[in-house]
Amino acid sequence: MNRLKEKLVKEISPALMSKFNYKSVMEVPKLNKIVINMGVGDAVANAKALDIAVDELGQITGQKPVVTRAKKSIAGFRLREGMPIGAKVTLRGDRMYEFLDKLVSVSLPRVRDFRGVSKKAFDGRGNYTLGVKEQLIFPEIDYDKVSKVRGMDIVIVTTANTDEEARELLTQFGMPFQK
Repeated sequence: MNRLKEKLVKEISPALMSKFNYKSVMEVPKLNKIVINMGVGDAVANAKALDIAVDELGQITGQKPVVTRAKKSIAGFRLREGMPIGAKVTLRGDRMYEFLDKLVSVSLPRVRDFRGVSKKAFDGRGNYTLGVKEQLIFPEIDYDKVSKVRGMDIVIVTTANTDEEARELLTQFGMPFQK
């Protein structure tokens, strides 16, 4: 069993039950999925850029990314409907817990001038969105082989009903929020 999953069952669930006065263990919020999205704007002009981004995202998550396509044509961006413009991965189960563990304990501390993640990035429904400016913070990415620094969006979807419950859940998992 994964380290964070074990922690959820043994420590986090009882703590959340006592804090929020849940009557059943099934009411306790838990992680549903983690979606990682990498937009590749220069994929319009350079198709190889998308292949590199897909490869990097696959290395980071350990799962094959899905290529995302443009929904609408935008003339100003020289974009046609259906053109590939990014990649995304949806993590569930053990891979999700492994990714969160790696993100919290290894990757986020490697960010330059890191003072914690924003407390305001909750959406009102218990989901948390985190923007990463460079893919180099992940240990799987080799610094010498990176052609271009790319950022990504990480969305952590929980079963929590309120932001307060989700914040407490993520804090228990070790997410370093700003003071």
